[in-house]
Amino acid sequence: MTVVAGKGRTSAAADLGPRERPSDAGEPRMRAVVVHGPGDLRVDERTRPVPGAGEVLLAMEWGGICGSDIAYWKKGASGTAELAHPLVLGHEVAGRIAALGPGVTGPGVGSPVTVHPAQLLGDGVLPERIAGRTNLYPQVRYLGSAAFTPHTDGGFSQYRTVRAEQIRPLPAGVSTEQGALAEPLAVALHAVGRVPDLRGRTVLVNGAGPIGSLVVAAARHRGAGTVIAADLTAPALAVARAMGADETRDLARGDVLPQDVDVVFEASGAPAALGPVLRATARGGTLVQVGNLPGAAAPAVLGDLVTREITWTGSYRFVEEMDDALLALREGLDLTPLITHRFPMARAEEALAVAADPAGGSGKVMLRLSDG
Repeated sequence: MTVVAGKGRTSAAADLGPRERPSDAGEPRMRAVVVHGPGDLRVDERTRPVPGAGEVLLAMEWGGICGSDIAYWKKGASGTAELAHPLVLGHEVAGRIAALGPGVTGPGVGSPVTVHPAQLLGDGVLPERIAGRTNLYPQVRYLGSAAFTPHTDGGFSQYRTVRAEQIRPLPAGVSTEQGALAEPLAVALHAVGRVPDLRGRTVLVNGAGPIGSLVVAAARHRGAGTVIAADLTAPALAVARAMGADETRDLARGDVLPQDVDVVFEASGAPAALGPVLRATARGGTLVQVGNLPGAAAPAVLGDLVTREITWTGSYRFVEEMDDALLALREGLDLTPLITHRFPMARAEEALAVAADPAGGSGKVMLRLSDG
């Protein structure tokens, strides 16, 4: 079985997931978490998919709720991707191999795995200046995304077929619950990798939601000296401390960002934070933008970018870092403090509501996708 991160390619006609189709009464069925429109989330019954050539059927066990899942549920859109028809949510998932399609060899039935959610469309060729940076490829299908029509169904279902090259076997001792978090951990590892060397350096993470707290853990894992986390809510800061932050700043209680910090990760995605985080960055320091900024114009005070000669760089998804995430989990990086809530699939809407409430104290909210 091929397991090279980010190398799989697909065409527009490739299998896009467990979309409903006419079925005979005898066909096996399954349940899936489906958003039908803004505020319209259902746990639907659908036909269980069958793996085709080059595919693997997974019995899903755990899924982590992400901001894009919440956006599709609340707004019927995530960024510029809008729902044109019902969509199965979920791209942070893990489970066990249930069946192998024709021509697939590799980990056998029952093996625990997670899934690289990206599939490149077309030939996968990139300009030489960004060769290998598949996260920047212009046409990518992503699990649980409405970016294309038909949409790419996600993995919040009891079963899901994926291309064999999307499979990532879990190391011994790593549970499928932890494995479902390999995808967001890969996002965090990619972000810290945008800075050549963090060893011994002082790091500020602004925004201590799930991604921000994972950036805290990733920075600590990569040898940062002192890690400071800042946020507007005390529960988020408590998670950040549990994930390795040495200091925290509660901005809602009047704390201010530290000054002259070597490396700053902006993980809140709030345009209003840009001026303060630039001011917090040391002269000649580095600011990594991890949080997604809005697609519309937003005011920001950017003078420090020039006068302090700050390097401001973006960080988008990940390339090979899912493999790095699994290695970190094998080496003992514990993501358990990040998980604050667990819900069965039948309570998916309640789980999304908890994850969407910034004042509710949630970190990562997990869905149990199997009946076990």
